[in-house]
Amino acid sequence: MPEPDNLPTEVLSDHGNNLPAEAAAIVRAYQRASKADATVRAYTSDARVFQEWCAQFSFRSLPASPEAVAAFIVSEAEARRAASTLGRRLAAIRYAHKLAGAADPTDDEGVRAAMQGARRKVGVAPTQKAAATADVLAALLMRTPDTLTGKRDRALLALGFAGAFRRSELVALDVEDLREDPEGLRVMVRRSKVDQEGRGFEKAIPHGRFIRPVALVREWLDAAGIANGPVFRPVSRSGNVRQGADYSAPRLTTQAVADIIKRYCTAAGLDAATFGAHSLRAGYITTAAERGADLARIMDQSGHRDPRTVVGYIRRANAFKGHSGSGFL
Repeated sequence: MPEPDNLPTEVLSDHGNNLPAEAAAIVRAYQRASKADATVRAYTSDARVFQEWCAQFSFRSLPASPEAVAAFIVSEAEARRAASTLGRRLAAIRYAHKLAGAADPTDDEGVRAAMQGARRKVGVAPTQKAAATADVLAALLMRTPDTLTGKRDRALLALGFAGAFRRSELVALDVEDLREDPEGLRVMVRRSKVDQEGRGFEKAIPHGRFIRPVALVREWLDAAGIANGPVFRPVSRSGNVRQGADYSAPRLTTQAVADIIKRYCTAAGLDAATFGAHSLRAGYITTAAERGADLARIMDQSGHRDPRTVVGYIRRANAFKGHSGSGFL
């Protein structure tokens, strides 16, 4: 049986050195900070899966051989893992070896061939969550109760849509990140999937006439008595904003965002299984594309760096506009 191996977030770049515990903890903290929290959690989970698989078949997981990694990928493909999951598993293994200063077993022709074969077997088309367009969002907002929880959920749904936010960006917002403007609200995104170093970028949220995201955010903050700290917080069943054990202000989790969207989709008579936390972001982009918004302006709001992703939304949104067969079908 192999010796216990460290997970990627616990591996030190100077793996062979004996650092004092305090120094090692500081190094680990900086290594964790090089990746987003969600990425660290995913890599840790993936590394654990690989470690357990290796233990089952008496392989070493760190350093791992290319043969072990290739066999692992084949095993995962046989278990019908999604292609995106297989890619993330490899990334976690690669990252662990990089931190350990060990040779990267994923940079091997046999591993690449196994991955290519796995992609052909399981397919690479991602499962697209339904877009919560402006019409869908209006239906969700109508189902929110006039309670403190309902006010929070209205604000979260409206702001998440209006800013085309990723759920990680949404739950990370603090009141200090919101700046009022005569034309709406300026929201500073301190850290994002595409901004790991935290340079930050700003999103403009208009007052609006239909969804009114700015007014809904203000209604929630006023009702909850929130003047600083996290914007979106858990609310207890008794209708009070929750506090941490040390009286700190806890944030909503990214999973809570998905749960809230699904809850109101169900209430609106929609198939909740087809919607997720990404649906608000996809809904804004799709609605903007349907209304003829400029690609660059959509990307300004969504924060996308690669226009190909946004073009995919635009093509789906305008699939029937000016259709080549519309005149004779």
